Amino acid sequence: MKKTSLTVALIGLGLTAQASYAQTAASDQGNTLETVVVTATRTAVSENNALSSVTVITRDDIDRLQPTSVLDLLTGLPGVSITQTGGIGQQSSLYLRGTNATHVLVLIDGVRIGSVSAGLPALEQIPVGAIERIELVRGPRASLYGSDAIGGVIQIFTRHGQPNGGIAPSVSVTGGSHNFVSGEAGVSGGDSHLWYNANLGGEYTAGIPACRNGAAELGVACFVDDPRNDAYRNWNGLANVGYRWDNGTELAFDWLRSKSDVEFAGTPYGGNDAIEEQHVAGARLSFSPLAIWKVTLNAGQSRDDDSTFYQGSYFGAYYPRMATGYFDSRRNQASWQNDITLATNQLLTVGVDYQQEHIYSDTDFQQTTRGDTGTFALYQGTFGQNEVQLSARHDHNDQFGNHNTGSAAWGYHFDQGPVLSVSYGTAFHAPTFDDLYFPAFGGVPTANPNLQPETSRSAEIGLSQQLNGWNWGVNAYQTRIDDLIAFNEAFVPVNISRAVIRGIESQLGFKVADWRVQSYLTLMQPKNDGIGPGDGNLLPRRARDTARVDVDRSFGKFAVGATFFASGKRYDDTANVYRMGGYATTDLRASYTFAPGWQVEGKLANAFDHNYETAYYYNQLGRTWYLTFRYSPSIH
Repeated sequence: MKKTSLTVALIGLGLTAQASYAQTAASDQGNTLETVVVTATRTAVSENNALSSVTVITRDDIDRLQPTSVLDLLTGLPGVSITQTGGIGQQSSLYLRGTNATHVLVLIDGVRIGSVSAGLPALEQIPVGAIERIELVRGPRASLYGSDAIGGVIQIFTRHGQPNGGIAPSVSVTGGSHNFVSGEAGVSGGDSHLWYNANLGGEYTAGIPACRNGAAELGVACFVDDPRNDAYRNWNGLANVGYRWDNGTELAFDWLRSKSDVEFAGTPYGGNDAIEEQHVAGARLSFSPLAIWKVTLNAGQSRDDDSTFYQGSYFGAYYPRMATGYFDSRRNQASWQNDITLATNQLLTVGVDYQQEHIYSDTDFQQTTRGDTGTFALYQGTFGQNEVQLSARHDHNDQFGNHNTGSAAWGYHFDQGPVLSVSYGTAFHAPTFDDLYFPAFGGVPTANPNLQPETSRSAEIGLSQQLNGWNWGVNAYQTRIDDLIAFNEAFVPVNISRAVIRGIESQLGFKVADWRVQSYLTLMQPKNDGIGPGDGNLLPRRARDTARVDVDRSFGKFAVGATFFASGKRYDDTANVYRMGGYATTDLRASYTFAPGWQVEGKLANAFDHNYETAYYYNQLGRTWYLTFRYSPSIH
């Protein structure tokens, strides 16, 4: 698989294009596209000036790739390893740059999401139809965002109406394999001051058996043989509105709700059906008291509610002595950010973040709430061809006390366009409520109240260039994590003394005529570098090597495309006993615009029906097909 990935990398030199954000502007020379990102620095900067390894997915990319989930979009991107315990809607985990699944911070319109108890964002529950774009920033960002951003930050921006866009309705209907059906309808619009958007959607699939037969005998995965298909249902809604005054003051509100019914292979001791709800609401006010001073105030709440059932009965009532029935998480948050222009090309950003986490459950947690206050500062300066970023943050956590983090980055812009960047950053992650306090299950411990926060140090060097029609980038990094939290053979979380992760990532490609080609490559070594059992082993569920190539060609109103993805081997446990082999998949797609605004789309996923696992003994979808009819005024 290593040879295969290297071959893909060599082919990809001159093949790959980085996804672009909708706000692009030609440079004075007319040969460079300025891709604007906001997640890397909490301010709007061109991707060339972000001094970070960044991938951006636009709405055009989403429509072109025809994904059924957010996971489809993220699979194969540099540094990304994804596991899923079954088919569509089943629980997933994303490992960024070899760090833990709890080490990636996920935001929706600036609001932090994820379960307070488990620490995991339910990416599989976020409706793709609600997304306008995704920014994926790799590397530590704790000095800007606080806890959790060891591996990086993923920010999802929901769809908004466009100023002066008039009224624009949209609708889509999809059918496919395993009785898959989905639909959504929405309306958006705006004038010179106002913008708004509202969407309703839902989907259903009869699914596949989540767990492979034989798990009960091996004592792995779901610990049960359950040959029934595990169905998935989702209902979602999105609404946002904003207003911009003539003086530049902006006020905006965002709301997203996703409710799912997820069946899974289970027992009376763990349930076999879950009702999961994701709620995200936020408000933002920005204004400029002075010409050199911009103030942004944000407030929001994210909720992650989960109720478990077995055979249609509420779980807590069905087996109250052995398990719990519901976990409801609340995360209230607010921030005050000040962007001060010190001089031309000199920006100082200072601010305060506050968040309070609550967990409500019929499980008797020892502690159910904690708060964190963080103060941060970021300096961005450009001196000729040199660029500097310096940031520092102080967090006070009610439970773990004080943590200081910082980062420094330097970039050099060569005359012909390439940008060389070097950076160093520190980060930390506080153990979750489940890690610390989850009660013993049938008398067997499942938590460790003696866990210490994880801390990290990362160094990175990168070289990249963006031109009109093609671009490329290569980044090499090393991350050392002290007190890494992992599960031992008894499924109890413990601190590993040290883990060291080294990797190389690339994004390369081109656009020419009616061809568009993108490719991504990751070569990574995520190792337990501690003392004692497991020393030198690979960290679980991280693929060492991944490669992806997207090829698309348009023929006027008709377009075709394919995505090729390859993954190296991985292990499901810290002892590296349960091995999952490498695999490759091919997705084929086509679309036809048969009338103004109307398009029919078809996709054949995993076209060669390869059998593979991303979590030990859990099934993945084989060959599947999807057919979509879609109307949008933006389709030409």
